[in-house]
Amino acid sequence: MSLPPEKASELKQLIHQQLSKMDVHGRIREILAETIREELAPDQQQLSTEDLIKALRRRGIIDDVMKELNFVTDNVDQEIPHSPKQPVCFTDRQSTLLKKSDGTRMADSTTMLSISDPIHMVLIKTDIFGETTLVASYFLEWRSVLGSENGVTNLTVELMGVGTESKVSVGILNIKLEMYPSLSQTLSPEVVNTQLALERQKTAEKERLFLVYAKQWWREYLQIRPSHNSRLVKIFAQDENGINRPVCSYVKPLRAGRLLDTPRQAARFVNVLGYERAPVIGGGGKQEQWCTLLAFLCRNKGDCEDHANLLCSLLLGYGLEAFVCVGTKAKGVPHAWVMTCGTDGTITFWESLTGHRYIHKSNNTDEPPVAEQPKPLYPYRTIGCVFNHQMFLGNCQPSDSVETCVFDLNDESKWKPMSEEAIKSVCAPGATTSLPPFPPLCASTIDASVTSNEIEMQLRLLVSEHRKDLGLTTVWEDQLSYLLSPALASYEFERTTSISAGNEEFQDAIRRAVPDGHTFKGFPIHFVYRNARRAFATCLRSPFCEEIICCRGDQVRLAVRVRVFTYPESACAVWIMFACKYRSVL
Repeated sequence: MSLPPEKASELKQLIHQQLSKMDVHGRIREILAETIREELAPDQQQLSTEDLIKALRRRGIIDDVMKELNFVTDNVDQEIPHSPKQPVCFTDRQSTLLKKSDGTRMADSTTMLSISDPIHMVLIKTDIFGETTLVASYFLEWRSVLGSENGVTNLTVELMGVGTESKVSVGILNIKLEMYPSLSQTLSPEVVNTQLALERQKTAEKERLFLVYAKQWWREYLQIRPSHNSRLVKIFAQDENGINRPVCSYVKPLRAGRLLDTPRQAARFVNVLGYERAPVIGGGGKQEQWCTLLAFLCRNKGDCEDHANLLCSLLLGYGLEAFVCVGTKAKGVPHAWVMTCGTDGTITFWESLTGHRYIHKSNNTDEPPVAEQPKPLYPYRTIGCVFNHQMFLGNCQPSDSVETCVFDLNDESKWKPMSEEAIKSVCAPGATTSLPPFPPLCASTIDASVTSNEIEMQLRLLVSEHRKDLGLTTVWEDQLSYLLSPALASYEFERTTSISAGNEEFQDAIRRAVPDGHTFKGFPIHFVYRNARRAFATCLRSPFCEEIICCRGDQVRLAVRVRVFTYPESACAVWIMFACKYRSVL
């Protein structure tokens, strides 16, 4: 039974997480080392696959893995009972029932030769402060190993820089590829090279035909209205390697498994990923660089287009009709955000950099207003096009103002569509020109409690040193610090759900903790990084926070509380609250 790509991706993610939890790779390495040391004859150069499997079975590794990975073998046609009290029951039988495999069969060399997805390698540099920089991004064609003797081949690849340095070499990487288990029959190098050459030829032809179609579509779009030439209609965008790709290829439905539960939680996750514009050498405006998803996630930061593409992919994975919007904000600054279309016609804008949501209501400029229309809350001014993994539509309404725009995407007098077949030819899963399948999101490796305590202790030390330099003593009150926790949890809950809850209990607890005749002051602040010294320096730039940290008076007691909320890919939201109470002296 075959699985859809998104189901296979989710299954791989679950298995990977379980194997990581069991530390299977570490146990295999230990057994491999023991077997080589104890059982390998001096004249024997290699350990056979059969010997390794026997050693793993002997030590119970395989049995342990099979106990943890439970496969359901029920009949797919079996009825799934449900309670009569529930009038609606959504059932996806095919996706949850899998047939058990004996684990001995694998794809043969011919089948593997047809797998055209490359291995995407990303090189990241991390400095002593935890700041990441994207150094190189490389797509490795791995199938040459199918035509090598013994299923082993050595490759030397030159890694190039990214963005403005995409033509500059950053280093040489020596790679050894080995098939495991070994293939029963290898292909001849001529067969492999012929297949790769045919695919390159097919790819080039598909790209040529799509380029011809895109040029014709653009000419037709300009003939509608000459002013369309100034609109932000983005058909192609350069990736980190400087390669022009159709914008639709940057978006694909992405399922987060059990790491994110709701679309709004997904929006919060995208929001806490860092924002950084592509670096520019010299002046002249913004440098264009749309990162592939793996490069964006490895860096843990990117431009507005990267955030919008990821959020749109996640919302599509949740079954929403989502599009990336390309337009401008105030002062004509180019920007990208996400739009969802509800079944009732409701248009919702999602700002991927903040997590805010806005309901769009169009102002009909053809009719005289009955009353003065309130100004929209969203920051967007103009819109040139919208797209997702299947559709691309250019705005051909008389005005490209978002405020007056009508988002009836089926009305071709307002939105000029591209051929879905043309988009599918270069962007659909399996198309040789498309990017490889999106990697599954990884669970966070950050221990929220430990990290919160570490940052809090560092901040206490920094505050004490700062006050000492000012000639002030520092007395911490642990109970007051603890009482700040509900407020931080409430702030994060509100950021995720747009619902405020728990403030009444927090305020009541503070009133009880602050005696009569005393004053309480608190200052919450939010970061998306875990550098305590950097956060402290930022806090001191706030006059109100500095007033708390440098508080002078009678019976001054200080408090600080840190709460780290973790998200996939080790992204996190860090909430810090400084507080003080002191006796008021008139």
